[in-house]
Amino acid sequence: MHTRLRLAVYEPDIPQNVGAMVRLAAALGCPLELIEPFGFVFDHRKLHRAALGYHTRAEITRHPSWNRFQDAMRAADRRLVLLSTAGATDYRDLAYDAGDVLLVGSESRGVAPAVPAAVDARGVLPMEAGVRSLNVTTQRATIAGGTLRAGS
Repeated sequence: MHTRLRLAVYEPDIPQNVGAMVRLAAALGCPLELIEPFGFVFDHRKLHRAALGYHTRAEITRHPSWNRFQDAMRAADRRLVLLSTAGATDYRDLAYDAGDVLLVGSESRGVAPAVPAAVDARGVLPMEAGVRSLNVTTQRATIAGGTLRAGS
């Protein structure tokens, strides 16, 4: 049985956001899956600055492509939950398992068209009318914290 929720980012392009996600992963004890290609050099100083040194405390796995990530998660029998503004279900109405992978897209492009069809569930964080989206780390923290609190 899987015991830990995992966080995943599809082709991130802002190092400060990845740094903040590294901090979130370290703080929540959730492994972080990063799906390449990135829109920046991974060892970029802004990434390390935003991570505040927590990259040594977070479990981070880099995947060279969406296909390799998907293969690894399927081999580990993990359920993929895409969190998106185009999600199908309010994230609070989804049932989460401890081994689920919460996936968000890149900050500027979201995910490739093939990704939503390949995941097991699609959740959305409801927002006020006229608000386009939240920062991906803010969205992830809200949802991950809520699912952990719910017993996942």
